[in-house]
Amino acid sequence: MSASLTSLLKSREAILVAVIALVMVLISTRFPGFVALSNLVSVFNDTSPLILLALGQMVVILTRCIDLSVAANLALTGMVCAMLNVAYPDLPIVVSLVLAVFLGGVMGAFNGILVWKLGIPPIVVTLGTMTIYRGIIFLLSDGSWVNSHEMSAHFTGFPRQVILGLPVLSWIAIVMAGVMVLVMTRTALGRSFYAVGGNPHAAVYTGIDVGKTQFIAFVISGMLAGLAGYLWIARYAVAYVDIAGGFELDVVAACVIGGISIAGGLGTVGGAVLGALFLGVIKNALPVIDVSPFWQLAISGAAIILAVTFNTRADRTKGRVILKSAEQAQ
Repeated sequence: MSASLTSLLKSREAILVAVIALVMVLISTRFPGFVALSNLVSVFNDTSPLILLALGQMVVILTRCIDLSVAANLALTGMVCAMLNVAYPDLPIVVSLVLAVFLGGVMGAFNGILVWKLGIPPIVVTLGTMTIYRGIIFLLSDGSWVNSHEMSAHFTGFPRQVILGLPVLSWIAIVMAGVMVLVMTRTALGRSFYAVGGNPHAAVYTGIDVGKTQFIAFVISGMLAGLAGYLWIARYAVAYVDIAGGFELDVVAACVIGGISIAGGLGTVGGAVLGALFLGVIKNALPVIDVSPFWQLAISGAAIILAVTFNTRADRTKGRVILKSAEQAQ
């Protein structure tokens, strides 16, 4: 067996592709319509918001941080966009998109500043801001819902428009994944994310500002969460305080399952996307074969534990490590 084939068989991406294919084959034996092209397009579209959030979370985790406020960011941004649309129904879609990305970025920047300048642990910061953002939604909406009949047709219709067989929501996820591939593999910023997570002490000696890099990671995560916020609200045509409640756990799970190391410095865009797709297939497939929602949670939890175990035991040299420690260098 050639070295390249052996490497392919051992890669997390190849394993995930095989597992996803196996799950789909098993489900198709019970419900053949699940693997119909139209249904697969629907599954991918359903998973697109998770892909967007996982891409942002990936960057944060690579820098040895975590962002638990992404779902609250999504919900707050979505509520603001929905309320603005109710007040100004003729507002161009581009304005809603720019506003969503901007608001999401501001919330991400707030997280990043607290981590960078005050040195507060990321998990503490984002647990706090997660609650703050949810509270702001309640204050803005007074606990009321914004329903589909209150939203304009062009506001809710944009992510549902079909181009070359795929909805715009799906195309946005694909395009953003492509952009992130370029950023992570072709730019100094992408290399700095890996460097900071792989060895922050060595990164300092190469002139990389660790805190600033982590700040930028939070901003990127926030911007993608904000974008997902508008797309989520527009697609489902409803906005309320608890929207996407608990979704941050799915986002972290997608990254971990996709091989993004919680220890930082290891992971790929492809892994994050495949981790999200794995969860998307599981969540869409199990109800089809009448599996209890409680088992869905159990299966997702088991997948997370197995992924973490695999990540912990995996040889770190298999991943992309930009900087080596001084001991390794010797």
